Amino acid sequence: MKTNVGNIDKVLRIALAVVMSVLYFTRTVEGTLGTVLLILGGVFLLTALVGFCPLYALVGINTCPKK
Repeated sequence: MKTNVGNIDKVLRIALAVVMSVLYFTRTVEGTLGTVLLILGGVFLLTALVGFCPLYALVGINTCPKK
């Protein structure tokens, strides 16, 4: 599994995950939308920590700098 998520992309994904989690846990967004945001935030956090995004691989996107 090659890394396809760059540093800026990782920072943005982690920031979005934090915002989505805060919205859910402060009960600003509830119900189905809140659950979807929490799951999506978890996916963003996981892909940022692993450095690989399966959707990017399918589409052929690579935000990682060339080595």
